[in-house]
Amino acid sequence: MINHNGTIIPIDDVSISPHNRGFLYGDGVFETLKVVNGKLLFWEDHYFRLMAAMRIMRMEIPMKFTPEYLEKELKETIISSGLIDKTCRVRITVYRSGAGTYLPEERGVGFYAFAKAHPHPFYLLDDTPYKVELYKDHYVNADLLSTIKTTNKALHVTGSIWAQDNGYDNCLLVNNEKNIVEALQGNLFLVKGTVIKTPPLKDGCLRGIIRKQLIEIIKLLPEYELQEVSISPFELQKADELFITNTIIGIRPITKYRKKIYVNTVASMLLQKLNVKVRLM
Repeated sequence: MINHNGTIIPIDDVSISPHNRGFLYGDGVFETLKVVNGKLLFWEDHYFRLMAAMRIMRMEIPMKFTPEYLEKELKETIISSGLIDKTCRVRITVYRSGAGTYLPEERGVGFYAFAKAHPHPFYLLDDTPYKVELYKDHYVNADLLSTIKTTNKALHVTGSIWAQDNGYDNCLLVNNEKNIVEALQGNLFLVKGTVIKTPPLKDGCLRGIIRKQLIEIIKLLPEYELQEVSISPFELQKADELFITNTIIGIRPITKYRKKIYVNTVASMLLQKLNVKVRLM
């Protein structure tokens, strides 16, 4: 089932106008959330990131788009999909209404939301082999647009295809200053000794929800020092650990980059603390 502007309809009945700006120009933004037994994890963070993205994209935010309204619509989507008492992922995509060329004829918005079952209510550590490489065919432009989730994901699509064609599980993206920004599907953390680094937002990385949670957790650990600093590709093979974070997987350790093999000691510890935070929600 699909929720289109507050109306639940069967997926086979969904149609998109050929003038839909999300389809024509990637003129849209989205959020993907993990939901456990009807509880939208980190909903407040997702909501404010969505509102910030809409403002950056110069969309008119409807007065009814309150946290309560959108939460209700997402829960209606989950209920209609038979997943209210299960674990799932739900995505809401907000697109600009109307037609036009690059210049839109109007600034209002519409939305689609759908849910899909997910197997694990809590975050699990996957320590199976996970090999990454740099993706250098295209670069991330380090600006405000790269920190939000728009429906224009050409870089991530081409990077994912390149990774599959070359036998990698993921790729690390590089910005126009040749610094590491993030992975295709999440933020990046690097561990060297007692220092934990993650690229700063000014380098163009996504304003990740789990990134924010881990930053808060790490700052409470006196034995570790958190640094939001630029990461050079040369640092990767000197690191003890690399791991990727996003809302659905939590933390995913990288096991290999080129000839370097990594451990997952810190990733495992942080994952436990992240799960504690989820249980207390």
